[in-house]
Amino acid sequence: MSASGGQPDPALAMEMAKQEMDYRVALFNAMVSSCYEKCIDKRYKDGDLSVGENSCIDRCSSKYWQVTGIVGQMLGAQGAMQ
Repeated sequence: MSASGGQPDPALAMEMAKQEMDYRVALFNAMVSSCYEKCIDKRYKDGDLSVGENSCIDRCSSKYWQVTGIVGQMLGAQGAMQ
């Protein structure tokens, strides 16, 4: 908030949005890397993903976002208690 008028500072809002975007990109890249290592056959038999690879990636990404949400909630609750 700026000192005059109670409006948010646009520069601060832009910096916070940039930090949030950087965080989300890093989180997405970590998920892709983790699920790729776990699910994709390194021998590349075909240009498309197999049914098993697709299924593995669906489960992996779902679990990754669930865990991220749980950790976020726990960190938020911990921060609220302090």
